[in-house]
Amino acid sequence: MTDTQHTSGTDGGDAVVSAFNAVGADHIFCSSGSEWAPVWESLARHHRDGIPCPDYLDLTHETVAVGMATGYGLLARRPQGVLLHAAPGLLQGSMAVHGALLAGVPMVVASSESTTYGDGPGPDPGGQWYRNLSIVGGPHGVARPFTKWSNEAASVHTLPAMITRAAELSWRAPAGPAYLNIPLEILLEEWDGRESGPVVAPGSTHSSPEEVDLVAQLMRGAVNPVIVTETAGRETGGFEALVALAEAWSIPVVEPDSAVCANFPRTHPLHAGSDIGPWMDEADLILLVNCRAPFYPPSRHPAEAKVVVIDEVPQRPHVVHQVLFADRYLEGDVANTLRQLTKRAKELDETVVSARRAAQEQRHAAEQAAVAAAESGAAEAEGIDPVLVAASLRRLLDGRNGIVVDETITHSRVVKRHLQTSEPDSYFYVQGGLGQGIAVALGVKLAAPERPVALTIGDGAFTYNPVIPSYDASKAYELPLLIVVFNNRVYKSMNLNHRRFYPDGAAAETGEWLGTDLHRLPRLAAFAEPFGLHTETVDTPDALAPALERALKAVTGGTTAVVDVLVTR
Repeated sequence: MTDTQHTSGTDGGDAVVSAFNAVGADHIFCSSGSEWAPVWESLARHHRDGIPCPDYLDLTHETVAVGMATGYGLLARRPQGVLLHAAPGLLQGSMAVHGALLAGVPMVVASSESTTYGDGPGPDPGGQWYRNLSIVGGPHGVARPFTKWSNEAASVHTLPAMITRAAELSWRAPAGPAYLNIPLEILLEEWDGRESGPVVAPGSTHSSPEEVDLVAQLMRGAVNPVIVTETAGRETGGFEALVALAEAWSIPVVEPDSAVCANFPRTHPLHAGSDIGPWMDEADLILLVNCRAPFYPPSRHPAEAKVVVIDEVPQRPHVVHQVLFADRYLEGDVANTLRQLTKRAKELDETVVSARRAAQEQRHAAEQAAVAAAESGAAEAEGIDPVLVAASLRRLLDGRNGIVVDETITHSRVVKRHLQTSEPDSYFYVQGGLGQGIAVALGVKLAAPERPVALTIGDGAFTYNPVIPSYDASKAYELPLLIVVFNNRVYKSMNLNHRRFYPDGAAAETGEWLGTDLHRLPRLAAFAEPFGLHTETVDTPDALAPALERALKAVTGGTTAVVDVLVTR
């Protein structure tokens, strides 16, 4: 039997805190586990002695911890620390870690195992590691498929440098989570105090001037070019650089349904909507800017267009199947590449440029008229149409520099189309499996405390979220959100697929639609009441705008507000 007492001093817990401090992490997001006592002790000493250290957030669910780190990283764009519990905590949080990988958010995720099971010298790690916490191959084996890099810290003396390396790897393109398994015995081992160096921002890589010149020549000769982007706005300065490029060359910009952030102002006359379909046969040049999966199905080849891919890492290693049909690549810092192409917008055929700009302005005017008509129709409809909800939210946030985090499925196109976002970092779509939206929105709020943050979410997605731990985090850390639930009382996307696959099947004949009914759920807003949050349930159109206004007033006053809107479809 080993000793259970441990002398307070400098150990692996101090090494962890020192390393996260050195790499510039603002926060450590922790879903508690018994291995993290050394870190907690180190933080307590830092606080007692007034020594700087990252802010610590004590969270009660793994998805909340990782999701908040994801939301924070979407705006901060630098690695934070996430501590989970052993293999079970890592498995519980794995969906959110995978979501961070898809979202391109840097972070260092750590959890633990035991290497002695009580038979080594020093403090007793506890029998739970021997009986049910450990996993064959170690948790770093579990993390490997859904992280950029996964490894084990084998010594307390190399631990700080391992955390530094994980942070550096997570920050480099393509950014994403790195994982480190830190055995409990390493955390409890005496540390000699050697610290790791700070992590500096990654250096940028650029395409050569000759490569950019060749693409500019293609652009100069194109009559009907188009830009397609999914995540240009995720890069620092990418939103502004894309606007400048499109304006200089008068090229329309498509944000397909797969776009996951604000990339280009939807109110801009060069915004060409979300459907790449019409351009597949008409375009003679397609510029794919940070666009991982532009064509669906993947074999859908553009008819005549040359394809130029502009992306720092065009072939995403975490994407299982990716087809770009590229004729030319410009690899390197995306914003810099766009700026270089903007500078080359010279000697253009003004007749051609004027004609395509006029054609695009006409298309954009038609789209804006269609948006207005849809909103007018929704305002006059019986019941609450989802279009009315999105339009009302847009009017509510107008002029307030708000941010919308979206975790809708059935209504995602409606939300994007009618929010009409026009600023960078104003819209983010939650990546990966459903159930992370509240946590991601909380992380966004943590990064932008002065801006109102709204979460749009379906009732199905809402039920996947760890609601109680999320509300606890909102309350504990004073992170007020406006949560708007598009509640149609059904898993609509599941039902639509069932009908699509089996239009004349047994379910269509009998009306027995399995896996879709949510009518049995109680009032979704009521879950917020025990936490003293503001709640509204809305079922009539004339009650919607006043309810949203009351909710935003509560949020402005520091209280999360949940508005459960019973929509008609």
